[in-house]
Amino acid sequence: MSTTTAPVGQIRTEVHGHVLKIIIDNPAKKNSFSPQMMFQMSDALTLLDKTDEYWVGVVCAEGGDFTAGLDMPKFFGPKAENWDLREGTIDVFALANRCRKPIVTAVQGIVFTIGIEMMLAGDIVIAADDCRFCQMESKRGIAPFGGAHFRFLTRAGWGDAMYHLFLCDEFTSERAYKIGLVQEVVPAGQQIERAMVVAETIAKNAPIGIQVTKEAALKFIESGERAAVDYIPKIKDRVFNSEDFKEGIQSFVERRAAVFRGR
Repeated sequence: MSTTTAPVGQIRTEVHGHVLKIIIDNPAKKNSFSPQMMFQMSDALTLLDKTDEYWVGVVCAEGGDFTAGLDMPKFFGPKAENWDLREGTIDVFALANRCRKPIVTAVQGIVFTIGIEMMLAGDIVIAADDCRFCQMESKRGIAPFGGAHFRFLTRAGWGDAMYHLFLCDEFTSERAYKIGLVQEVVPAGQQIERAMVVAETIAKNAPIGIQVTKEAALKFIESGERAAVDYIPKIKDRVFNSEDFKEGIQSFVERRAAVFRGR
């Protein structure tokens, strides 16, 4: 096994045979993402996609939580930093360039907003039994921009998807398993080990066969996904030009409940 290390607040990788382990490492901030971490995650997924020796990816996180989501002021507001997808790299949310290799995601603790969207951008999810899932963007005056608006639907069905997207509520690992967002639930602390076992089992199969299986399956759903992805700029335009957006960001910064007015 070879290992590369990085300081806290970054994305690091480990190589385990044909499995590339991609680790979110910012536990002091509940693994919230900065723009720099988004670029690093994209780089790691690009490495997985383009390296012939890497057949399967595992995405996981240090500490008790998978991710609390975005470090909001760094993405929205007067001090926002650029985080646009760079040409030739894999999109963290698989909205543009998608990784050809299978991805197993291990989640635990807090799995908010982009955490759900990142795990749904992969293929298989192993959840610890202590997860707290929440797609809460609309509580903050914004909306899901990373694919939740259609992947939630394709995994869970219309009623269950709209139930959680509209309520912006927290739900458990058991609930996520019941509606198909996760494939296995294991005791907390065992999720990464189990994800590695699943990945290593996949890696025992012919890599080309696995990759074309994913490619063929995606052909079935990508036409519908493309329409949903192409609609995202219209969603952003409507949200970012609203008073509710400004109120949502300000309330987050001031750590108070937002007061929305629907305009």
